[in-house]
Amino acid sequence: MFRRPQAQSPAAVTPTERVTSVLGPGINWKGNLRGAGGVRIEGAFEGDITLRGLVVIGETGRLICETLQANTVIVAGTVSGNITAEKLEIRGTGRVWGDVIVVALSTEEGAFLRGQVRMEEKVEIQAEPEVPLSGVETESGSVE
Repeated sequence: MFRRPQAQSPAAVTPTERVTSVLGPGINWKGNLRGAGGVRIEGAFEGDITLRGLVVIGETGRLICETLQANTVIVAGTVSGNITAEKLEIRGTGRVWGDVIVVALSTEEGAFLRGQVRMEEKVEIQAEPEVPLSGVETESGSVE
């Protein structure tokens, strides 16, 4: 009743469990994705993903990566690469080619997984900290 509210440190903030960004169908993207938030991929993405949050590979989505790391991963499309997640759900239309390290795994009838599964009590997602805007290079190459 008379307790002081404790401030949460930035590392203790809970991950985003909703989609905040979408890579739509027909879009092809090559590069790496790091940070915090939720993303849904309906197009083609080639590169590594490390997110504190949710990654959804939609039915039309294709991901080719060495590693996909996120708190929650839902696969309804195809993933070719290793997945590390607290929760992994492979839907009936989902296809995964790669090794999986998870705390919790669920699959629907028709789901496909070719690789090894290792279950752990805890998984750490090593997302890089956000860069403050004062440290971003401008087009002229100077730092503001």
